[in-house]
Amino acid sequence: MTFQSQDPFSYPVLVADIGGTNARFAMVENETAPTRMCGKTATADHADISSAIRQTVLPSTSENPRTAIIAVAGPVTGDTIPLTNAAWVIEPLRMISDLGVDRVIVLNDFEAQALALPGYQGADIEQVGKGEARPNATKFVLGPGTGLGAASMIYAADTWVPVPGEGGHVELGPVTPEDFEIWPFIIKRNGRIGAEEVLSGTGLPRLARAVSTWMDMTRDFTTPAMITKAAEENDPVALKTLQVFARALGRVAGDFALTTLARGGVYLTGGITPRIPQFLTDGNFRAAFEAKAPHEQLMHKIPTFIVRHSDPALEGLAAYARQPEQFAVDRRGREWMLNPATIPA
Repeated sequence: MTFQSQDPFSYPVLVADIGGTNARFAMVENETAPTRMCGKTATADHADISSAIRQTVLPSTSENPRTAIIAVAGPVTGDTIPLTNAAWVIEPLRMISDLGVDRVIVLNDFEAQALALPGYQGADIEQVGKGEARPNATKFVLGPGTGLGAASMIYAADTWVPVPGEGGHVELGPVTPEDFEIWPFIIKRNGRIGAEEVLSGTGLPRLARAVSTWMDMTRDFTTPAMITKAAEENDPVALKTLQVFARALGRVAGDFALTTLARGGVYLTGGITPRIPQFLTDGNFRAAFEAKAPHEQLMHKIPTFIVRHSDPALEGLAAYARQPEQFAVDRRGREWMLNPATIPA
């Protein structure tokens, strides 16, 4: 198997995680330097990414970046990349002109999350349940946030290969007797219930409405924060909603573990995950993860983790910036340079 050449970057490298609400920036000064955080800013506070970098990053550095590696939610399909949940349009050629960088690379946000997986250690992750990660084995990352992101990290030909996808839209059906009673009350989209329709920031209130109807109790939870706060106050609808959420997340995580044979572990990220740790560690998530007859024994050996790193996408991009040769990232159509003739074919 032959992978595209991963030529080294010119330093300093600016890495950026661009979300619908916030943009986060960090700098990698050289191949051995630690990641240096440069700040977070609201996308709504700036006309475009160049403006945000000039105001948030450049005042904190004595040397302007020569390379920019950016993670965005969604596919990269051309020279103009609109953000799904923000007004920005990423234009790499304009960034080169505006900022004086030599090269811009734009990756998928969960591709960036996958790039971080091989480097996690210590307090970066918290294990949930049993199992032991095998070295150089496939890893999977699943992130309930605004949506439900998913990506694999596969080790092949002595190289880590990040594989992003749209796994968040797989089908999610009922399994337990309780599920079968609740599921008829979940609002369908085009006749189906995809995982993201439940396991996301937009899906959690939808699930809460179904649970409240099933429990014959009136609630008006419109945001995930309202649900987690109510659960802290022992509201029965909120508690049941998060129990069902964690159980369903365990099932989906287990499906992906089987699909990819993720003996390197399944890692949970996203904005919701750190807000509901007690529902992920009480045993129900792990029980649902392992309940994959006839492969319960296999599932028992695959570990699951909560990612505790504060900026996993940035750390993944930084790992790639330091050692691009360790990762098989397809840059075709996603790399722009001051001198395009030097881009590898």
